Amino acid sequence: MSSVKTNQGNNMLGTQPIPGMIWKFALPAIISAMTNQVYNLIAQVYIGWSVGDLGIAATNVAFPLAILITALSALFGMGGAAKFGLYMGQGKPEEARQTIGNALVLMVVSGLAVGIGATVFLRPLLYTFGATEAIMTYAIPYTLITNIGIPFGVLAVGASYLIRADGSPSFSMLVVLSGVIFNLIAAPVFLFGLEMGIGGVALATTLGQMLSSAVAIYYLRVKFKSVSLKREGMQLQGAVIKGVCALGSAAFFTHLAAVAVQIVQSNALRYYGAQSIYGSEVTLASAGAVIKVMAFLMSVVIGISLGCQPIFSYNYGRKRYDRVKEAYKLAVSYATIVSVIAFLCIQIFPRPILSIFGSTNPLFYDFAVQYMHIYLFMTFANGIQPVTSTFFSSIGKARIGFWMSLVRQVLLLMPLLLILPIFWGIKGVLWAGPLADGIAVVLVILFAAREMRIMTGLQLKQVPDAGIAKE
Repeated sequence: MSSVKTNQGNNMLGTQPIPGMIWKFALPAIISAMTNQVYNLIAQVYIGWSVGDLGIAATNVAFPLAILITALSALFGMGGAAKFGLYMGQGKPEEARQTIGNALVLMVVSGLAVGIGATVFLRPLLYTFGATEAIMTYAIPYTLITNIGIPFGVLAVGASYLIRADGSPSFSMLVVLSGVIFNLIAAPVFLFGLEMGIGGVALATTLGQMLSSAVAIYYLRVKFKSVSLKREGMQLQGAVIKGVCALGSAAFFTHLAAVAVQIVQSNALRYYGAQSIYGSEVTLASAGAVIKVMAFLMSVVIGISLGCQPIFSYNYGRKRYDRVKEAYKLAVSYATIVSVIAFLCIQIFPRPILSIFGSTNPLFYDFAVQYMHIYLFMTFANGIQPVTSTFFSSIGKARIGFWMSLVRQVLLLMPLLLILPIFWGIKGVLWAGPLADGIAVVLVILFAAREMRIMTGLQLKQVPDAGIAKE
């Protein structure tokens, strides 16, 4: 039996009007991202009202492991989806099938390795992430349970990229929504009804990840449209792994750098917070609350960038540079509008937003409001970077996306987090954010403008009636 199925989903990527295509693919991704962040936000609210500031701080120091799940999902899921889209655009279904199979195996193996490693080295990891002894009381039981869900989380999120690339954005949304909806129902039952404490929230998260991975596996086995997924395609091959990792590396290192930044930032907050009127626990709790708020507000931007990935990849593979440029410019415009709205909410309504976490500590509000006003000051421009990073990975130029993320996270933000507090104390931690973001966004714009000029040149060289140049 042939491994090639119907290619309607991918042909649609090359023929339908770009604005409609963006929203067809982006809306399910936005709903998925927003719903997932709604759960994360609500879970923090539950923990804040039931456990208090120490509970919020506990989930904050455990957050690098959640970022690592996203990083591995992006490495193998986004990388696999981008390579798959390029192959389908080039008319190479066999290579596309091998790419999907290898990507899935890599998700499972990496998720198991991280889950086991994080459990074996739990206490030193949490201390490295910035936990104090008071926070450890809540962080250890929470993280022990969420570690069980790491392999399922990597598979579910990673597979959602592949399902979207197959031309099924709505089912990709269903993969994420199934687990999130379960979490929304189960978390308060476990936390309040069964009085399981912070471990109840962790258990709901893990079970939700298991459900999402089961839904993803069903689609991959039964409903995948573009190619037939066979066991032979899951035999790991070096060339295939290299291709997947090359295109997923920019997103992976972006998230990996975010883990490193989170660790440096948490330790800076712990150290300099202890020297301030706030104390370590209040500064860490404030950071945890603000991070969840910011992730929720920016989830729309992430949804837009993820929704555009199949459009970028397929049309670049077909050498439809006009469609690629149009999609990128529209995506940046939409993301910027969302970012400006998020900026206005953060700057105008910080205290009402923070009040949902239920803290009764005035020091919490004092520091968290400063955190939102200063650290997130460049939010209005933050929509450009995720869209551009996804764009470069999607067209096979992950090295540029990698360097963009490296500059912002590693070469700018981390040194600033280490240097500025020496002179300004805890305020130095806050000012590191907008300074790094401001420089990084200028560089991103320059990289993107250069790539637009390159594609314009390639477009002008094409023969108008060449078969592959026009659909």
